[in-house]
Amino acid sequence: MAVYTEVNDVALLNFLEDYDIGDVISYQGIAEGAENSNFLLQTTHGHFILTLYEKRVDPADIPFFLSLMSHLAARGIKCPLPVKGVDGESLHTLENRPAAIITFLEGSWPRHITSKHCLEVGRAMANMHDASASFKGTRSNSLSIQGWRALSDSLSNTADSIAVGLKDEIEIELSLLEREWPQTLPSGVIHADLFPDNVFFLGDRCSGLIDFYFACSDFLAYDIAVCLNAWCFELDGTMNVTKAEQLLLGYESVRPLIDDEKLALPVLTRGSAMRFLLTRLFDWINVPAGTLVKTKDPAEYLQKLRFHQEFSSIGNYGLS
Repeated sequence: MAVYTEVNDVALLNFLEDYDIGDVISYQGIAEGAENSNFLLQTTHGHFILTLYEKRVDPADIPFFLSLMSHLAARGIKCPLPVKGVDGESLHTLENRPAAIITFLEGSWPRHITSKHCLEVGRAMANMHDASASFKGTRSNSLSIQGWRALSDSLSNTADSIAVGLKDEIEIELSLLEREWPQTLPSGVIHADLFPDNVFFLGDRCSGLIDFYFACSDFLAYDIAVCLNAWCFELDGTMNVTKAEQLLLGYESVRPLIDDEKLALPVLTRGSAMRFLLTRLFDWINVPAGTLVKTKDPAEYLQKLRFHQEFSSIGNYGLS
């Protein structure tokens, strides 16, 4: 979440005339995240999240995201629910941006990740995969391997300003990933961005998943790879195998992995690290001036990528 577009008071009041959610008490921007403009909205009916979809989001994809959240919520997955306006539609326009209001989810994301959190997120992810299996919508993953080379090419003149030799390092890794990327694994709709700040907890129990705006159709195990990178590394850049094992145990308690998924996990984790290295590099270089956005350091994912390059056995991820 972030704020790229400020919302005028009058424009907001006019926008809310299309909804039956009470009168505005307050609203404030949310700085975390990188893609859309988000506001915590309090009305006389409660708390909501107001999202303005920015230019990096294809407007044609927004109905997919909103329909997916509604589908998951109807099947018992704890996630925000899009709020329909008086016209029966969830998507409207505010400040010349597509905009939607979603329900507020109780809980908070963990600042200090424990193995219990990892067990919970693994279980929650697998439940989400099971629930999304009956979802009829599809959306290609523009940030999977097919899109990484074009993204890398757009950064070729600036990558070395982050780390000497990074341009060549990325090129070598991309070539390896293109050779070794799996072709046939169980697929479905995945979250694709299930970082700690997108998973809410009440105590040690997962209270819900948020921010489905990278959701897409891809390998289910790729979602696991994203989570292994996001949840199971310590500050010194090493993977905590206990956390990885608990995340996988939580997942397999709902949906056991097949052998091909286990064997593919090392290259999938390398690919996940490459994806977030490239997008963080892009955001680091291209964040517009004057926006309320906290950019994330690409060096974190460069370090994770190098870890995976050195340790490629499935045993490094808690699998035997």
